[in-house]
Amino acid sequence: MSEAPEDTVLIERGGGGRDQGIVTVTLNRPHKMNAFTKPMWGRMGEVFRELSADDSVRCVVIRGAGEKAFGPGNDISEFETERNSAEQAKAYGKLMHGTIQALRDMQHPTVAMIHGICVGGGLEVAGLCDIRICGESSRFGAPISKLGLVMAYPEISCLRDLVGAGKALEILLEGRIMPADEAYNLGIVSRVVYDDQVANEAMATARRVAGGAPLVHRWHKKFLARLEDPAPLSDGERDEGFACYDTEDFQIGYKAFLDKATPKFKGR
Repeated sequence: MSEAPEDTVLIERGGGGRDQGIVTVTLNRPHKMNAFTKPMWGRMGEVFRELSADDSVRCVVIRGAGEKAFGPGNDISEFETERNSAEQAKAYGKLMHGTIQALRDMQHPTVAMIHGICVGGGLEVAGLCDIRICGESSRFGAPISKLGLVMAYPEISCLRDLVGAGKALEILLEGRIMPADEAYNLGIVSRVVYDDQVANEAMATARRVAGGAPLVHRWHKKFLARLEDPAPLSDGERDEGFACYDTEDFQIGYKAFLDKATPKFKGR
């Protein structure tokens, strides 16, 4: 039975109060531990681009359906029909890499809620999130050498950016599945909590993020990404570090601080 792409990636928008502006994206193939298919990669890209363009969003939480897996990577059963030659793989890769770039370009903060297995493509998606929270029984790795499969440049950069080139190569060469504490020590995850607290901690994190000034979050993401480029900063780029003083949110923020009140930022 075929799956509709829109059923494999679900979007849930938070209501009012503390959840205002929080969007949860669920990778929804629980019968396959949320393994990715080609149409699912395409749908993920559409969703990420749509949310990035929506200025009402304050934080995006990405999770796998259920509590057994964030994602085990790509659905191996699809290889015979969709990735059985270099030509097919290029078409698949173009779609997958477009989605990876869409998540990289997401202007809003992202939080990965990681239950259980998080390997291969699942690790790539989770690793692109700004904050990554997992349970103590979660497992991580990239055992693709056992499939005779190469992690292409856009994909391998996700792993390198998390752990550095040396550790990335070690992970790829051994193909070992590592426990949560080792993943934390390597910087693959930001926080490890009890398994039954993953959802609570991830949503609490999203609420803290959503309570901050959204324009400030976007600037900070932009500035840190720009600093990865060794080219010297232009005068205009340096001046952008002071643009926040002309925003309404700055006026709201510092006045609320003086009044000992909770700021209600407007994103302008």
